[in-house]
Formats: sequence, C-alpha cells, structure tokens
Amino acid sequence: MLAASFPLFPRSQQVTVMAAARAKISFSLCADDYALSPGVSRGILEALGERRLTAVSVLVTTSWWPSSAAALSQFSAWADIGLHLNLTLGSPLGPMPQFAASGRFPSLGEVVKGALKRELPEAEIGREIMRQFDTFCEYYGAAPRFVDGHCHVQVLPQVRKQLFAALEQKALAGKVWLRDSSDSLLRILRRHAGELKKALIVAWLGRGFAKDARARGFLTNDGFAGFSAFDPAGDYAGEFAGYLRVPGARHLVMCHPGYCDEELAAIDPVTYSREQELRFLLSPAFTRLLDCTGAKLVRISDYMARN
Repeated sequence: MLAASFPLFPRSQQVTVMAAARAKISFSLCADDYALSPGVSRGILEALGERRLTAVSVLVTTSWWPSSAAALSQFSAWADIGLHLNLTLGSPLGPMPQFAASGRFPSLGEVVKGALKRELPEAEIGREIMRQFDTFCEYYGAAPRFVDGHCHVQVLPQVRKQLFAALEQKALAGKVWLRDSSDSLLRILRRHAGELKKALIVAWLGRGFAKDARARGFLTNDGFAGFSAFDPAGDYAGEFAGYLRVPGARHLVMCHPGYCDEELAAIDPVTYSREQELRFLLSPAFTRLLDCTGAKLVRISDYMARN
C-alpha cells in the first residue's frame, strides 16, 4: 500500500522511499503506574516483553514495589525505567506532618491549590522526593533513567524546585531526563486527541518547566500526548492515532495499560480502561498503526547520548 503511494519512483527505489517515510515519526511510549497493583505490573511486563513500550514509570510508595522491582531489569536495554513521583495517592514513605498530617497524601486538588499559592511545605516535599528516589534505587539496583510524576505533580511550582534540588544533590544533571507534561498550544489543538481540557490545564500548570530543567542541565521530552478519558467503552485505538499527530522533536506518549484486580479497584478509579489499553498495545492493530504512520519507537535517553 505504501509502495503504491510513490508511483513516480522505480520499483528498485521504492523500498528506500518507504523507509524514509517510516523514519519520519519517532516517539517514546511510556507506561505509567508500574507497581500500583500486581495486575497493573503484570500487564506492563507483558507489553515490555512484546517490545511495545520504551519507558516505564514506577510508583515506589506502594507495598508491591519491592517484590516487583527485579522483573524490570531484563528490559533496561530497550526501555527507560523511571520514577513516578507520587504526592497524591496513598501514604508517603516518611513523616510529613504538614503536607500529610493524617498519614495520607492530600488530594490532587489540594496539592495544585497549595502549589499555585506557594503554600506547600517545600522542605517536607524535598525529603519525600529523596526517600522515593532512594527507595527506587534500593530495590531496582540503579538510579532511574528519568523522573515524572503521578498526576503530573513534578511540573508544579515548588514541587519542581525541590525535584531539581534533589537530583542536583544526587549529581544527576545530564544523567536523567525529566518528563515535561506540557506541550505547545498549537500542537494540542491540532492533535484533536484524547482529553483536550486535561491537556490544556496541565500545559498551563507546567509552563516554564522545560526551560527551568534545561537551565539546570536536564533533558526533557519535546512534545507530549496521551491524555485520556479512561473510558473502557471508548475508541482507544482512535485516540492513540491522534497522539502521534503533530509530534515534537522528542515526542513522548503516556499510556496506562494493565489488568484490573481487587488491589487496583481499592485504590484507583482508573480500572478496566487499563485492560482496553493493554489489548490495543498487544494487538496487530498497534503495529499496523506504526507502519501506516511511519512511526518508530525510541527511548528519550538515546537523545542524551547525542547531546
């Protein structure tokens, strides 16, 4: 079908032209929420095994992280394994008497409100970031290749400041990349994919994050998509095709595959849509989409080697 798209080229040159078309789009596909529950981790490992992912983001604040860490190491050759900084789900790894007085993290709305008013207890957040980073390293046996955030908390004012400080203290500038959960307004509007409102809100909250990160020596993705309504009855394949439109130079797409289990249902509202996403990623429809759009899966860390 692609060959028929180039009727002016001799057959001997069509392979070269088709290869050039396929090389036009490169993107990293990151599965969020590893270790959120056993079922989520199992689904992500299946997708990794089929080489459908090039990044995985890990929640280290759950009880399932220690027992599920070792399974990730076999995939490090083709997937970046990173820290999914958590400040909104469950409990912190250490005492946070101001931020989490009840022993549980506050809601996302409370965190965003506090960040915008510059009222978050930065010292407590900085210590929790260090605890989560150290817990990742303790069980995985190496530093994360990148850091992002559950519900995109890493881009929030005050939180980003403490994140930069923690990574600089670990001497990791230039050694890890950071997720910029925002994108340009033009790209978001032209993409017409997923949850437009979510993408716009996060882009506003994350304004300036990439610039701040670059000033401190951290690489970020350029281009971000994957916002979803998490509707199990929705057209996820159609949504995903939209995520690949108008890609950035280091385009990153997030996804949330996995199996729904009792543990997941008890702690997170996003349940059966994870199975829908996993089915698509493991299906021939996913690889056909990559072929038809000329898309290639890459790691963001590969760009660090070029800089």
